[in-house]
Amino acid sequence: MRKALLAAGGRATRLRPITHTLNKHLIPLANKPMLFYGIETLVKAGIKEIFVNVNPGEMELQKVLGDGSRWSVSIKCIEQQGGPLGLAHIVKNAQSYIGNEPFIFYLGDNVILDSIGHMVEKFQRDNLDMCLAFAHIANPKQFGVAEIVNGKLVRIIEKPENPPSDLAQTGIYLYSPKIFEAVKAIQPSPRGEYEISDANTWMIEKGYNVGWVEVPGWWKDTGKPEDLLEGNQFIMSHFRFEDNKNGAKIGERVQIQGRIQIGEGTQLDENVLVRGPVIIGKNCVIKNSYIGPYTSIGNEVEIYNTEIENSIVFDAVDINAGTRIVDSIIGYNAAVNSAHATLPLGHKLIIGDNTVVEI
Repeated sequence: MRKALLAAGGRATRLRPITHTLNKHLIPLANKPMLFYGIETLVKAGIKEIFVNVNPGEMELQKVLGDGSRWSVSIKCIEQQGGPLGLAHIVKNAQSYIGNEPFIFYLGDNVILDSIGHMVEKFQRDNLDMCLAFAHIANPKQFGVAEIVNGKLVRIIEKPENPPSDLAQTGIYLYSPKIFEAVKAIQPSPRGEYEISDANTWMIEKGYNVGWVEVPGWWKDTGKPEDLLEGNQFIMSHFRFEDNKNGAKIGERVQIQGRIQIGEGTQLDENVLVRGPVIIGKNCVIKNSYIGPYTSIGNEVEIYNTEIENSIVFDAVDINAGTRIVDSIIGYNAAVNSAHATLPLGHKLIIGDNTVVEI
């Protein structure tokens, strides 16, 4: 299996205002675009060619991904003709690029750090036409849900009111070229999209050789702000902290506790406490502040007189809040400034690019 189709389009309305100005798949988790984790997962599975589905007119992803040479693979972006019409439409749109070969279809907003090599092995060993990955979740109503009878997958129901199980369809699909028959045969759902669940069910009903696996370890669909924060926590919990200070300038009154990664050119001075896991980018200035666990801070960020934890801070942010910030996502070039002392402590912020907020 040499090819993969990586979905990186869509509107990501649940992540606005961040996604008004940034493709969702470029949102940083642990200071790295989330799409990079999907690429790394595919590369570990032996993929050599990756076709990235993007929205019509998309330009930013192409600049960030390049030709794939940094991962020693070939990457080509392809526009979804007709706009976002569902996941099955993405597959149909990519047929001329995939050709008559098996491939992995991978949703770029999935976060999974475990290998999918076992899934590829099962697909090849059992000579499957389709292999799907499922995960046990608390609220499966928001996903395609598996109906399994005596261990056999009989159908997938998209966003069911009464789920037949707690096994949600994750964004990892292995297909033979026969999937192209399915995506051409199905009709749009009531919401006007070509559902991948319908295509998968069509494959099952037509008697093709279908298998399924449970995702090992942890899986997350990063569709909402709280999902992004949880994904950030998970990645930072498993992050390899190497060369953790990189020659950063650390003042005498600075306390560093736990696992910390600090980029080159960063200054920590005056009364600063950093309690990991924390990742701080390059050329930042942090003074008279507390940086708490599960906080990732981008490059060229300045933080003064602020406590912040369990948050994602993009590049070029300026924070001088005089208060405590928790569970927040602060977009590129945003400024958070203190107008006066306020109560209660613990403001929650989801701030888009170029925003200025006084609290």
